[in-house]
Amino acid sequence: MQSIEIEVKFRVRDPKALEATLPQLGFHCKTPRTFERNILFDTPAHDLRNTRQILRLRRYGDRWVLTHKQTTPNDSPEARHKERIETETAVEDGEAVAAIFKVLGYTSAFVYEKWRSEWADSEGHCVLDETPIGQYAELEGPREWIDRMLATLHVEPADVTTLSYGRLFEQWQQQTGSPAQNMSFAEIQPALVR
Repeated sequence: MQSIEIEVKFRVRDPKALEATLPQLGFHCKTPRTFERNILFDTPAHDLRNTRQILRLRRYGDRWVLTHKQTTPNDSPEARHKERIETETAVEDGEAVAAIFKVLGYTSAFVYEKWRSEWADSEGHCVLDETPIGQYAELEGPREWIDRMLATLHVEPADVTTLSYGRLFEQWQQQTGSPAQNMSFAEIQPALVR
């Protein structure tokens, strides 16, 4: 299925307070807290990244989902909202898909993990992500709804971003000097404990 995805992310300073607020704003929980592992595939020359595309294989609980995203004419690094053309489908055997990609010359370029809960109201979605580098939420829906939700939730403009988790991880690496290559709990959390 192909659609236009419009979203923003924001840092969450108090996840429990946000989760308690969502039902008061008309949101219902679609998916309770579930572990998610994402693998981004690319060529060794980073052909997809260089053209601002992603090819992602996601395992969310027991489900596998294959996604391709590419920019739209409205998407730019300066835009207030991230806009992408998203083509997505469920797959039965994610490991088989990964093996096919390998034969075609794609390799695992980046892995990122999180615990995610999904919430929705009549206009859009809010997901809460616990990642190895911090707590984030994503609002996905019409631009006007996103802006209204940011104001309703009193989200500071400095906390809002259109960056992907890959870019946020790169920023985190630069700030911390971490040698981690992926945004996985196994690579990051043990280093934080030391």
